[in-house]
Parts: sequence; C-alpha cells; structure tokens
Amino acid sequence: MKEYQASYIRAVKNESVSHKKGPDFLNPEAVAPAYHLHQSFEEYSPTPLVCLKGLTQKLGVKAVFVKDESKRFGLNAFKGLGGLYALTRIICRELGLDETQVTFRELKDPRWKERIESMEFVTATDGNHGKGVAWTASMLGCRAHVYMPAGSSEIRAEAIRGIGNTEVKIMETGYDDTVRYAAEMADKNGWHLVQDTSWKGYEEIPSWIIQGYTTMGEEAVQQLEEAGYKRPTHVFLQAGVGAMAGSIVGYLANRYEENRPVFAVVEPENMACIYQSARMNDGKPHPAVDTGPTMMAGLNCGEPCTVTWPVLRDYVEWYYTCPDYISAYGMRILRVPEKGDNTVISGESGAVTTGLLCALCGDKELGLLKEMAGVDKDAVILLFSTEGDTDPDNYRRIIYEGKNS
Repeated sequence: MKEYQASYIRAVKNESVSHKKGPDFLNPEAVAPAYHLHQSFEEYSPTPLVCLKGLTQKLGVKAVFVKDESKRFGLNAFKGLGGLYALTRIICRELGLDETQVTFRELKDPRWKERIESMEFVTATDGNHGKGVAWTASMLGCRAHVYMPAGSSEIRAEAIRGIGNTEVKIMETGYDDTVRYAAEMADKNGWHLVQDTSWKGYEEIPSWIIQGYTTMGEEAVQQLEEAGYKRPTHVFLQAGVGAMAGSIVGYLANRYEENRPVFAVVEPENMACIYQSARMNDGKPHPAVDTGPTMMAGLNCGEPCTVTWPVLRDYVEWYYTCPDYISAYGMRILRVPEKGDNTVISGESGAVTTGLLCALCGDKELGLLKEMAGVDKDAVILLFSTEGDTDPDNYRRIIYEGKNS
C-alpha cells in the first residue's frame, strides 16, 4: 500500500490487487436466490441507470453512469434490498422453506401468518438500513425495533416510526455502541438481529444482507450492456462499514473476472475505517482513527464489516477520504446537471462519489491522482447514488442555501 496526500484528498493505492477468482459467496450462482426473491416482489422494478452525457463531456471521459437508488421500493434508498433478503432467509430457516425458490407471495400464505407475525426483528442504523428492515417487517405483519446513534436526524427517525409496528429510539451512544446495544436486546428478548455489519460469531445474516445488495450490481450490468457498454472501467463506491461496497466489488469481480474494472472506495475524512484498514497494510480490519462528525450519516461508521473487509482488501485498488463539502458538491452537480442530463436527487451519502470524481477531473491539484487512477478519455465510470433526500431539511440547506455540511 502507498499513501498520498493531495490538497484536501487522501488516497491509498493498493499495489497488489488480487487477480484470483472473486469471492464465492458473491458469485452469480450464490446470489441468484436474492435476485429471484426481489423480482418476485410486486413493487420490484430495476432502478434507473442514468447516463450523464453532459457531465461526461465536461469531465473528458468516455461515459459516466449513475445508478439512482432513490427509486428503490419507494424507500428513497437501496437498503431495502438487503433487509428484504435477510428477513426472508431468517423466516425460511424458521419455517423450513427452500430459500432458493421462495417468493414473497408464498411468505404471505395464510398457513404461515401466525408464525411469521410472532417474530420480532431488531437493528441499529443511521437511517436507511433501519427503514428497510422496518418496511420489510411491516409487509409481513411483524414488529421491528430500530435503534439509532446519537446525532441521528429526527426526520429520519420519524420516517421509520411511520412504518408499521416499529419502535424507534435515538440513543446517546455512537454507531458501533448502538450496534452492540441492539445485539444485547436481541439476546435478551429473543428477537432476530438484522445487522448490516458483522463480528466474530455474527456473520451469516450480514452475509445475506450483503448478497441482497448485489441486485443493484446485476441490474447495472444488464443496463450497461443495453447501453452498448461491455463493462465499466472504473467503479467508485462509498463505504461506511463497507457492506454495500464489498457487495458490489465482490459481485462485479466475479462478473468481470477476465477484465475487471478499477474499484475505488470513498469515505468521509472523519470516519474512514476502510481507509485506515488499508493504510495499516497488515490484512486485518481496523477502526477509524479520526472520529469527528460527518453529515454523511450512512457512512458514519467506525468499524469495518468483517465479512466484506477481505473483499475490499483484495480487490480494491484505490481508497479515498474526502471532506463533507465534496459530498455537497456532488449533490449540487446531480441536482442541477449539465445541459441535457437528467436530474438525480442524491443525498449526503449518495453523492460523495460524484463529488470526488468531479474534483479529480476538475482540480489541477488532484491531477496526479486522476492520472494514476487512469481516469482518462477512455474511462467508463459507474457510480451508485445510494440514497435520495433522506434528510429533506439538510438537502434543502445544501442545494438552495449553499451549505457544505
């Protein structure tokens, strides 16, 4: 690993990216049941893959695509994919159903109603994951308990409280301690913990959540091919604990095994556990060193997911950190796009990769990083806007008042 500091961006380059086969649990065969389940859901439809031709021209690259997850299941974020699949797997295990073939309609069969409705689920969240768990539980008539870390937006909390039979509580602890509290409550009350991070002894359910996220990757692959592109050359992914980033990296590493894109992970400068783990270069996950505030609530996580850390360690070439104003920059670019481009409503955690890409291409001080990453006229870049305006008040402040945090 080699570390670089260029103005307001820090970067670590992985000089020994693995060329071995992608992770087995994220290959197309292993994740096919998740895609099958999602397609069986009445509200399912692929989210748009937006081609930003005007931005492409401005940046001097071949193509820029943004996967708009604000359109996912009416939840304004992608997290429902993981929650839906994980809850389904838990229920299938309890009822003895075949998880590879089950459809959501089958779970609504009156035969299972009483047993399913007796189940309760619990999670810790900065917002989007908890909303996905509560939404899935409500669709099945179950109760959910959602705990949010100190500093969480009351607007995000209220959005979850409005879903079904859900208890929501904002704690006085940070994210990682709130996760531990949720786990304790699960053990104490016999609830099912549905957490999108992992630790020793708790890896199966996070693996299901991670597999659920790969539906975004499969849709993007198909949509790129429909647009006339065999593959992206670069994939920029934001990371909190690294579950989503690891999901997409692992899946695409398998799909494009013979000619993989350059994978890059982006984190807030004040909460960068994946960056720190890469920087330490001992193969192990490490907590974030700088733990100041960030407006990127979905990325405000100090400890890596142990399931996906090996994926991010082995297959990612670049790890970046950036300040909050880079995310605000990306939000404005997507909200007020170049002439001819469609608008994408992207929240604080959703737009940071767009902001970083535009900074790399537009700031001369970052020119070396851009060149080293191979972002040139032949680059086909895939980004994932993982949420919409999940905090509407802050979104308005950033877009209309010019705030940067």
